[in-house]
Amino acid sequence: MTSKDQKSTSRNPHQDRRLVLRFRAGQNIIITLLSFAFSVSATRLFLELTGYPQLGTGELHIAHVLWGGLLLFAAALISIIFVNEWAATLSALVAGLGVGLFIDEVGKFITSTNDYFYPSAAPIIYVFFLLTVLLAFQVRQNRPKSTRSRMYEILEKLPEVIDRDLSSYEREELIQSLAEVSKNADRKDLAALADTLKDYMQHTNPQANPIPPNLLDRVRIFLKKFERKYLTRVRLKMAIIIGLFGSAAWSLISPIFFFSISKNAAQLQVFYNQLITNKLVRNASGMNWFEARVLLEGSLALVILVAAFMILFRSERLGSWLGMIALIVSITMVNLLVFYFDQFSTIVLATFQFLVLVLIMRYRKRYIFTP
Repeated sequence: MTSKDQKSTSRNPHQDRRLVLRFRAGQNIIITLLSFAFSVSATRLFLELTGYPQLGTGELHIAHVLWGGLLLFAAALISIIFVNEWAATLSALVAGLGVGLFIDEVGKFITSTNDYFYPSAAPIIYVFFLLTVLLAFQVRQNRPKSTRSRMYEILEKLPEVIDRDLSSYEREELIQSLAEVSKNADRKDLAALADTLKDYMQHTNPQANPIPPNLLDRVRIFLKKFERKYLTRVRLKMAIIIGLFGSAAWSLISPIFFFSISKNAAQLQVFYNQLITNKLVRNASGMNWFEARVLLEGSLALVILVAAFMILFRSERLGSWLGMIALIVSITMVNLLVFYFDQFSTIVLATFQFLVLVLIMRYRKRYIFTP
């Protein structure tokens, strides 16, 4: 057997081709999410305030979907052309802005009349956003790292060494990562490469002047300091309780209004006529969906109130779990119906519920399930 044959049999040809997450994949997908949400919200707000102007004259109309496509193309070019550490972050930002401008016009592409205000457009955009949130959670999960994935992570940090943009903390962290890889015996070739890089890092004098953290690092540092200083257990608990009460009160507005006018047949008929005029209800099935929305909103609001009282009276474990589940159901299921009938005015409610959910998850991690 030749040396070439031995090499091909000793190595799995598929193993070295498995996908590897970027070191800052979680950070970049969050940036994409935030810029996506900002793009859709700012576009709708701008168009509402300016009376939905059109760019172009006569038959020419430059829709903002074209600007979205241009930004998406720019995001692809940035990641393809540039190898700098900041390129992926900039690409994530531009891609989020582009996809927001693009998907905002989905109503025109799912209707034969090019109806920008088609009621189903808002739920479609919301589902797309939720799927991206799910992707972000999947990407940010802690997974066991192989020697190969660790080495990819190290190599992704090396541009900061080349650009002399490595802080003392990052330098020590990189040396530690190289030391861990050099001890692994499953990939001796990578261990040897890691050992060489470790020697280089140890014998290279660090920068005399400390490298100031970039914008994202400053934001992370600020949030950590803010959390340690201000979000004590008592304050975080009170913020969650207030948030749950606020979410429940907000969700009860539509059910209370509907049940109050249902006692008056004339008022109820006027309300139904408004739904039909606005094309939110087209048949009996549409009215059933509206009634289901009211019932679900009211039911979940009551569950959220129960969760708030349980946390208030020190049943934190069960109360926080109940509140978290109720908010997840509301964000992922009930809000689809709310977005259909109330359109983009629901963005504020969905954002508020998501922030309360994040606070509950953080509270459970810091104080309930702390080892």
